[in-house]
Amino acid sequence: MLDITRLRTRDAGFPAHFESWLSSTPATEQDVHRSVAEIIEAVRTQGDAALLKFTQLHDQISVECVSDLEITKSQAHEALQSISSEQREALETAASRIREYAKRQRLQSWTIQDEYGNEVGQKVTALQKVGVYVPGGTAAYPSSVLMNVIPAKVAGVESVCMAVPAPRGDLNPVVLAAGAIAGVDRVFTIGGAQAVAAFAYGTHTIPKVDKIVGPGNAYVACAKRMVYGQVGIDMIAGPSEVLVICDGHADAEWVAMDLFSQAEHDPQARAMLIATEDTFLEQVLKHMNRQLGQLDRAETITHSMNNSGVFIQVENLDEAAELSNRIAPEHLSLCVSEPHALLEKISNAGAVFLGQDSPEVFGDYCAGPNHVLPTSTTARYSSPLGVYDFQKRTSVVNCSREGARKLGKVAAVLAHSEGLSAHARSAEYRYKQTTAT
Repeated sequence: MLDITRLRTRDAGFPAHFESWLSSTPATEQDVHRSVAEIIEAVRTQGDAALLKFTQLHDQISVECVSDLEITKSQAHEALQSISSEQREALETAASRIREYAKRQRLQSWTIQDEYGNEVGQKVTALQKVGVYVPGGTAAYPSSVLMNVIPAKVAGVESVCMAVPAPRGDLNPVVLAAGAIAGVDRVFTIGGAQAVAAFAYGTHTIPKVDKIVGPGNAYVACAKRMVYGQVGIDMIAGPSEVLVICDGHADAEWVAMDLFSQAEHDPQARAMLIATEDTFLEQVLKHMNRQLGQLDRAETITHSMNNSGVFIQVENLDEAAELSNRIAPEHLSLCVSEPHALLEKISNAGAVFLGQDSPEVFGDYCAGPNHVLPTSTTARYSSPLGVYDFQKRTSVVNCSREGARKLGKVAAVLAHSEGLSAHARSAEYRYKQTTAT
């Protein structure tokens, strides 16, 4: 039986209880940081030799050289041919939708000109090399391949490399097939913090990249945080989250499974339900207890729901929207009679799903928008992964002679105000030395 935290906004102690629940963080291994630091330093200084050691230690794969851990184009093609026609069609459909959505996100270069003939603008260019990390320990995630690789390719990234662990040499063919469909350039069966370090610093075999994207466990997340600055990263992703808001009109059985669909990701995942009616919360709980034993990952779901889940009864949907914006969930499902009206009151969420016919699971796989989303309340200031994450913006300035004289006077005054005489002199040359060519 599930024992989920229950809160009511009308209770006197609600504010304190809610803040305590919201600020609670999943426990992590105390030695994660130390272990990751040792791995990163070993890969940085020893390169391929360290990768071979850690791959044998953590994945039980022993090879002579790191190049033996690279999947060839022919192997990827064989994987694509080996999967069922139903799987291939699903991958291609999802890829097409993700690609079409991503195309709308491409930034374009632009320039404007003022009255003096000065031109200012922005030049947009793609990153050259990107490393995509794909989890491969407890489950296979071909959807993660599509979501991370396709936006990079749409952006025009020259080379996309993928790292995916293959414990004991076992690599899901659907993951390789997804890579082939998405257009990944190189694939390495290397996992964990060592893969992140290899992408960040480069080795004899693994190329140094400009940015690392993709989810992973606590070790991968810690490694991304530690190499940031040496290389760009997408975000530090926490456990998966879903918040469902209901007004009693949704199917309680569907809502129960929607919550389970996120809880089964990880024992630390957060599945949250806010409803205006206590009877609806009871109905959902009844369906959850009935369905739990039928699911493959029942133990994970139970741990997640009992330790991180929450049911909150609110007085109205205005309260629900206020709480949602404070939670800033990764996924927000508005299973209410008028979802568009409630959407207007939502400002903090990674992705929003409108109505019970738009379940979050569609976003995980094939709706089109990216499923790499901000977690742990970071949707207050962060956005989903997109094409723009693989593009750089460079400012461009081109002044005319007349424009230089106008701007020179302004810049000189400001530079003198800051006590920077060389700055001022540089600006003054542009409007005092009129004979310059």
